[in-house]
Amino acid sequence: MFRYCVLLIFAILSQFPASVRAEVVATFYSHDFGENFPHAFVRLKGKVDSTGEAVDTNYGFTAVNVSPAILMGSVKGIVETRRAHYVAASQPHFSVQLSDAEYMRFMAFVEKWRNLPGKSYHLGRRNCAHFAMEAAALLGLSVNRQSRYFKKPKTFLIEVMGLNKGLKP
Repeated sequence: MFRYCVLLIFAILSQFPASVRAEVVATFYSHDFGENFPHAFVRLKGKVDSTGEAVDTNYGFTAVNVSPAILMGSVKGIVETRRAHYVAASQPHFSVQLSDAEYMRFMAFVEKWRNLPGKSYHLGRRNCAHFAMEAAALLGLSVNRQSRYFKKPKTFLIEVMGLNKGLKP
């Protein structure tokens, strides 16, 4: 009888989808101001469960040419991936574990920003902190769309942490 109960429980449990724990982690970083951009970016590291694809990359949004023109209005923008030494010299603020579906949505988000037409970068309306904000919102985090810290990426990411009490550095 015990054996039949165990088999019945196993049969019932096998009807539920397995809880797959994603292995890709998105970490939000800031980089102190200087000549290198972007100052806020997201690093993805881990392995995609469904494909086994190894992931170790990062994305941030910045102006194609950093010049005084960014102070005057919109300029051409670009999604950039920075080298390991840039990431190592930057400050991680918080991490979020991604499901495969979230990873795929994130990659579609990156492509959307990569393909923005025309002069897509604007210091006050679409900069690296806005990119980080939209990435955080995409992943289900609370964000302040009226933040006064869009020109202060480090402070902006600290604000996001404050809005999402479960986040850990």
